[in-house]
Amino acid sequence: MDETRQMHPEYTLLARKMFLTILVVSYVPVLLVSLTIYLQFRGVYRQKVEDHLVEMVRKHKQQIDAFLHARLADVRFLAQSFGRDTLSEEAFLQRQLAFLQGAYGATFVDLGVIDARGRQISYAGPFKLGQAEYAGAAWFQQAMAERAVISDVFLGLRGLPHFIVAVCSGEGQDAWVLRATIDFEAFNKLVGGIHIGATGVAFIVNRDGEFQTTGPASPIAAEKVFGGYQTCAVDPSRKIHVYSHPDENGVRSIYVTGLLKDRNWLLVYRQQAADAFHQLRRAEKMSLFFFILGGMLIVVMALVISRRMASRVTKADREKEIMRRQVIETSKLAGIGELAAGVAHEINNPVAVMIEEAGWIQDLMEDERISEPEDRAEIQRALQQIHTQGRRCKEITAKLLSFARGSDGSIRLLDINQIIEDVIRLVAQQAKFTHIEVETVLAPDLPPLSGSETEMHQVVLNLVNNALQAMAKDGGRLTVFSEVDGPWIVIGVQDTGPGIPAANLERIFDPFFTTKPVGQGTGLGLSICYGIIKKMGGRIEVDSRVGQGTTFRVVVPVPPTTS
Repeated sequence: MDETRQMHPEYTLLARKMFLTILVVSYVPVLLVSLTIYLQFRGVYRQKVEDHLVEMVRKHKQQIDAFLHARLADVRFLAQSFGRDTLSEEAFLQRQLAFLQGAYGATFVDLGVIDARGRQISYAGPFKLGQAEYAGAAWFQQAMAERAVISDVFLGLRGLPHFIVAVCSGEGQDAWVLRATIDFEAFNKLVGGIHIGATGVAFIVNRDGEFQTTGPASPIAAEKVFGGYQTCAVDPSRKIHVYSHPDENGVRSIYVTGLLKDRNWLLVYRQQAADAFHQLRRAEKMSLFFFILGGMLIVVMALVISRRMASRVTKADREKEIMRRQVIETSKLAGIGELAAGVAHEINNPVAVMIEEAGWIQDLMEDERISEPEDRAEIQRALQQIHTQGRRCKEITAKLLSFARGSDGSIRLLDINQIIEDVIRLVAQQAKFTHIEVETVLAPDLPPLSGSETEMHQVVLNLVNNALQAMAKDGGRLTVFSEVDGPWIVIGVQDTGPGIPAANLERIFDPFFTTKPVGQGTGLGLSICYGIIKKMGGRIEVDSRVGQGTTFRVVVPVPPTTS
C-alpha cells in the first residue's frame, strides 16, 4: 500500500482505469442478469397472483350463482309440486317454510303466495304481511313477465335489506306467484367469505351501481369499479376481468370482476396492489439488499485488485527501467571500449612530451647549470609544457569518465551542439586512423532540449560509432548536423559508407539484430537509441541507399518553455 500511495500519477490513472474496467466487467453482467431475472420473476409472480385471484373469484362466482339458482329451484319445486290451492293454506305454507329453514338455516325468511292482481293471499313468516299489495313492485312485474325472477336487494315494506326469489305459475287471471325472501345477512356472509390479505374485500353491485351486499369501508367511484363491468357487459366471453386503478388518494388497487345472475349483478373483488404483492415487495427488498451488498463487495474487490495490479505494474516498470539503464550503461561501456585504441593514442602524445621535458630538466640538473638565467627559463618552459600536457591528459580522461560514469537519468535542459562536439572530439583520433573526414554543421540558434545528458550522449555516440564502423574499411566522410524544423529539433548523422540493404531497414531497431560478425556487436545500440528517443516523444528516421551511404535523423520535440 505504501508503494501505491507513492505511485506516479500515470500509474494512479492506470489503477483507476483498471478499477473501472473490473467494476464494469463484473457489475454489468450481474446487473443485466439480476434485472432479467427480476423482470421475469415479477411478471411470473404478478401473473400468478392475478391467476389466483381470478380462480378465487371464478369459484365464488360459481358458488353464488349456484346458491341463487338453487333457491330459485327450491321455490319452483314448491310451486310445481303443491299448486296454488295447497300453498294458499297458511298452515301448509308455514310447514314448507319450516322445512326450508330446517334444510338451509336462516336463508329463507318467509314465503308468500300472490295472485295475478298482486295481492298476497297467503303468507308464512315473522312479519305481518298477510294482505300486502305487490302489484307495483318491480320484482312482481318481472316475475309475471319472465315467469321467474331474482330481484335486486331492496328495503321493501319491512324496512330491512333483502331480495326476492319468485316464480310464476298459471296463465292470465289464473296466474299466481310464489315468492321467497332470502336473508340478506346469510347472502352477505357468502359473498364476504372472499377475503385475502389485509385489504381484500368482495361485494356485489347491480347495473345501476347499487350495492347488493355490504360495500367496502372506503367509497368507490362508479367509473373506477364499473369500467371492468362495462367491458364484461359488452364481451360475454370474458367472464372474469382483471384491471387496476388508483383511488382518490392515489393508492392503486386490483379489481377482479365477474358477472352474476344472468349478467345482472357484478361480483367485485378489490385488494390494494401493495397488499396483493407484499411477498413480491419483500422479495424485491431482499434482492435489492443482496444486490447492494454484492455490489459493495465487487467494488471493494475491484479496488483491492486494481491497486495490487497497479502496484505490480509499477514494480515491474521500475525493474524494467533499472534493467534498461543497465543495458544502456553496458552498451555505453562497449562503445567506450571501441574507442579505447584511439583514446590511448591521444593520451600517448602528451605523455611522450611530458617524459621528454622531464628528461631535459633532469639533464640540466645533472650538468649543474641551473644557476644560469637561460637554464632557469628553459626549466620554467619545460615545467609549463608538462603542466599543459598533463591538463590535456586530464581533459581526455575526464571526458572518458563522463561517458563511462553512471547517471541518475535526471531531466535537464541540454545544449545539443555541445553534446555533438564532445562526441566528435572523443572519436576524432579514431576517425583519423581510419581515414574518415569528420564535418559538423551545427545550427547556431538551436534551442535547448529537455532530456537526460547521459542518454543523449549515448544516442549520438551510438550513431557516430555505427557510421565510423561502416566506413572503417574504405574511409569516407562523416557529417553531423543539427537544425530546427518547426516544433522539432533534428540531429543528423550522415556517412558515405556502403549503406543498409532494404531487407534490413525494417529490423535495424529490433533488439539483438546486428550485421556485424559474431563477437563484434550486441545488436542493442540502435534499439536503445530508439527507446530513448521514443520516451522523449520523438522518432528516428533512416534514409539509406546501398553504395551511397546512410543518414540517421533524430527528431525530438522542442520543449514548450523554449519554443
